[in-house]
Amino acid sequence: MVSMDEFPISSANYIVGYKIVENKGFVYGLTVRARGLGGDIGAGLKGILGGEIKQYVKMMEESREECIERCIEHAKELGANAIISMRMDSDSISQNMQEVLAYGTAVVIEKE
Repeated sequence: MVSMDEFPISSANYIVGYKIVENKGFVYGLTVRARGLGGDIGAGLKGILGGEIKQYVKMMEESREECIERCIEHAKELGANAIISMRMDSDSISQNMQEVLAYGTAVVIEKE
C-alpha cells in the first residue's frame, strides 16, 4: 500500500501544511468481492454462537485497501499528487457479494 508520505489522502477538504494548487476532479476505486463457502459456514456458526467473523473482517480490510489503491491509481492518471474528501462506501450486491467503493477529489498540492 502507498504510504501517506508518498501520496497524501485526507477525509477533510484540505491537508494540513499543504495548499491546493489545482483540482483534478473526482476519482474512485471499486471492487466487488464474493464470500466463499468456508466464510459463509464460519459466519453461520458465529451467528449462532456470537462473536467477530474474522473471515469477513479480513475480506473487508483487503477490499478497502484495494479500493484505496485503485483510487490513488486513478488520481495519478489525472496528474494529482493527493486526494482530499476521501470517503468509503459499501453495499451488498447479492447474498454473498459485497461492493466496496473509495472516492474523493484528486488534487495537486504544494507545501506551504
